[in-house]
Amino acid sequence: MDCLGDGHDGVWGVYAQIGRDGQRHEILDWFHLMENLHQVSATDEERQTARSFLWEGQVDAAINTFETTESETIRRFCGYLERHRDRIPNYRYYQEEGWPIGSGDVESWVKQINQRTKIAGASWKAERIPQVLAHRCAYLNGRLSPQHYFSL
Repeated sequence: MDCLGDGHDGVWGVYAQIGRDGQRHEILDWFHLMENLHQVSATDEERQTARSFLWEGQVDAAINTFETTESETIRRFCGYLERHRDRIPNYRYYQEEGWPIGSGDVESWVKQINQRTKIAGASWKAERIPQVLAHRCAYLNGRLSPQHYFSL
């Protein structure tokens, strides 16, 4: 099972509760990775070189790109790469295969759900939200047909 996340420790903590380590394939969101890269105090050429290496999943080569330049932002970024080393795949391959490399769709869905739970005049009991979301997920995953809604 692929678990795509933005690098926040809380996300990986949730994923750790899903299946066993061998069953999970954790992937660091490409766009968040690039967002972190662009905060590095380095030349445009160094950032572009590191980007090319990371696109191919070559973490060591990306880190070595910055070996002649020292700054706090580079040190932090290299630490970030080390922490997420096992979550950085060959993104080029993933994209060519049609697999998602960014978590933007999921983040958008979370925002939509958040907005819908705040509809004016709606009354939501906190204890019922997990059941509603479970039904919605089952429906979206093809495990619950619309006919089942009427029999509930």
